[in-house]
Amino acid sequence: MNLFLTGATGFLGGELLITLSKRNDIKKIYCLVRAKSEEEANKRLKHVFDLHNDIYQPEKIIPILANLLDDDLKVKLSAYKELDDINLIVHSAANTSFSKNCDDQVKKVNINGLEHVLTWAKELKNLETFCYIGTATICGKDNKDKIIKEEESPNTLAHHLVTYTYTKMMGEMMLDKFLPQEKILVVRPSIIMGDSVNAIPRSSVILWTLAAFNYLRLIPVNKHSKIDIIPVDYAANAITELLFVKNRSYSVYHVSAGVDSATDSELCCQKIESYFPDKPSHAFVQRKVANNMRFWAKGRMEDIGDLANYPNHLDYWESILTEKGRLRILFAGLEPYFDFIELGQVFDNTRLLQDITLPKPLPAHEYILNNIKFLESIDIYEGAIDP
Repeated sequence: MNLFLTGATGFLGGELLITLSKRNDIKKIYCLVRAKSEEEANKRLKHVFDLHNDIYQPEKIIPILANLLDDDLKVKLSAYKELDDINLIVHSAANTSFSKNCDDQVKKVNINGLEHVLTWAKELKNLETFCYIGTATICGKDNKDKIIKEEESPNTLAHHLVTYTYTKMMGEMMLDKFLPQEKILVVRPSIIMGDSVNAIPRSSVILWTLAAFNYLRLIPVNKHSKIDIIPVDYAANAITELLFVKNRSYSVYHVSAGVDSATDSELCCQKIESYFPDKPSHAFVQRKVANNMRFWAKGRMEDIGDLANYPNHLDYWESILTEKGRLRILFAGLEPYFDFIELGQVFDNTRLLQDITLPKPLPAHEYILNNIKFLESIDIYEGAIDP
């Protein structure tokens, strides 16, 4: 079997590349890579394997030099005659930015780029499965504090917190315009954060939010609001199993924590708190206090309201912030994450556990200590600038 993978140097895509490369029934993995030369592309792919000392097989891992932003992507892919024998496509690549400044780029990559890949894929005579890596959060922001099932999405009437989830919904809806239903597999991971093993995660995406919470120690979210989080290694293993299940029961699956393994902000923060004894205890306040925090950052002490009840935290902020304006930078980046946490969404994983052999994933508050050293090293301001 020959496989074509997009997003191979990314967070989930990199983990998928490692997992898939270990399968003897896959002969070649062709990876779409942004690079100026084949040498550069090979270095990028080798770096994916070097991170955790995995075995890199250059004869099996083949770079395909192209970009999802290329208007002539179909032409470029068609020029690689070795791709004519592709049996399986895993489209993992996406622009996941929550920043409004990136909205146009997010649309171009996640919608236009996908369309280019699909236009090429529909002409592949040996294609058996097109696996689209979506996101469970395409359900939108109208579903609050509930368990969400696969059949509730996509819904064109859904309202989205960020453009990213909208584009992933539109991408999913695009699939059957190009491919027959029997060739389509949609997997929707929930929130992916860190790694369940004691290893350096491939990305600080999402994990930087917990690092920011740990830095601030005073957090304006509902501490009991459920969050559906899974580690990247579980996501990759589950998706790989689904790809090779002989008789899948469905064409769409949530790859998620589900009811039994969902977590919340308080549980995650409690787990890491003792590792940072020089900081005040984590405290959670109502969302409206976020505005008072912004007033504090502007020096408007007369407007800080309930924030005045936390003098220890304010003294702590004074000691760690070289300038108060930096707090506003953090809050600008954290705002969409506050919104997602407050939704209280849990994604039903009954279908997944029915069709794969993996056990339920560990809750984030149970595996997060494996990432504790990495958590300390995260530049939270860099994450805030491009959330």
